[in-house]
Amino acid sequence: MQWLRDGLGVIGTAPESEAVARTVPDSGGVVFVPALTGLGAPHWDPQARGLITGITRGTTRAHLVRATLEAIAFEVRDVVESMTGGLGSNGDGPVLKADGGASANDLLMQVQADQLGAAVERPAIQETTALGAAFLAGLGAGVWGSRTELRETWHLDRRFEPGERDDAAYERWRAAVRLATHGA
Repeated sequence: MQWLRDGLGVIGTAPESEAVARTVPDSGGVVFVPALTGLGAPHWDPQARGLITGITRGTTRAHLVRATLEAIAFEVRDVVESMTGGLGSNGDGPVLKADGGASANDLLMQVQADQLGAAVERPAIQETTALGAAFLAGLGAGVWGSRTELRETWHLDRRFEPGERDDAAYERWRAAVRLATHGA
């Protein structure tokens, strides 16, 4: 999102990405591999380069923004599948807990749930890195007596249930990743 905002000027703010992406039903076949500084887990290719494929005359900034949000979800799916073989329970099974700035994007969280086939939960307090540091300090100072007590402070903001998974879009993503990583 930062590159779309600062590098290309496609969006004014990161939160704007959701509204822009919602103006189209899908990415229109556009695929973005955000390997702007190489590609991390699970591909581990520091030489990989960013790639945008599927552009047509009908491609709009909304398609590019949506493809960027999808890329985030596809990257997470890649990591989860490499670690677990996939969550895919569509029930009371595994849940991905998401936090940080990107978790405020409802469209991204829904696409993520769809891609994983698992629920995604967003906490009421989304900046959990800072919260974790505060919790550690509080534990050390005796404000809280145990980690169990801290777990009770977690509150759900929203749960995103998985819907239909777009495996064709994911396969286009995988093909583009192979191109970005020089066919590796």
